[in-house]
Amino acid sequence: MAYISETRLTVRYSETDMMGIVHHSRYYPWFEQARTDYIKEAGLTYSGLEKMGFMLPLTETQCKYIYGLTYEDEVLITCRIEKLSVARVEFFYEVFKMPEMKKVSEGRTKHGIVDGDLRPINAKKVFPDVWEKLTSLL
Repeated sequence: MAYISETRLTVRYSETDMMGIVHHSRYYPWFEQARTDYIKEAGLTYSGLEKMGFMLPLTETQCKYIYGLTYEDEVLITCRIEKLSVARVEFFYEVFKMPEMKKVSEGRTKHGIVDGDLRPINAKKVFPDVWEKLTSLL
């Protein structure tokens, strides 16, 4: 079974819109935090990867909104790798309202794997240690 990370947060007032619900744009920073937490679970950090020249530029995003969240709602965001190749990675996210674990949204982000000059690379060949850590969570 694939590893799934969990990120918890509380909706801040500044994340809501005039209707009192979380603005759609706020989900992407939440996905970023969940992805960062996932990568930490592999024993890596985003800043460490970037210092090595291992970059993950975003190539595509998607989010499906099912129910709205409001100020001070407790939220759980799960993250897992849905697809991984030597040149691309796709993360899948689910957002739940706690404590009832009501699913409120799901999304994905797709990323290329490139070097510090933003040239596509074969992660398995160029960064075998990173590749091993990422694949260990699949």
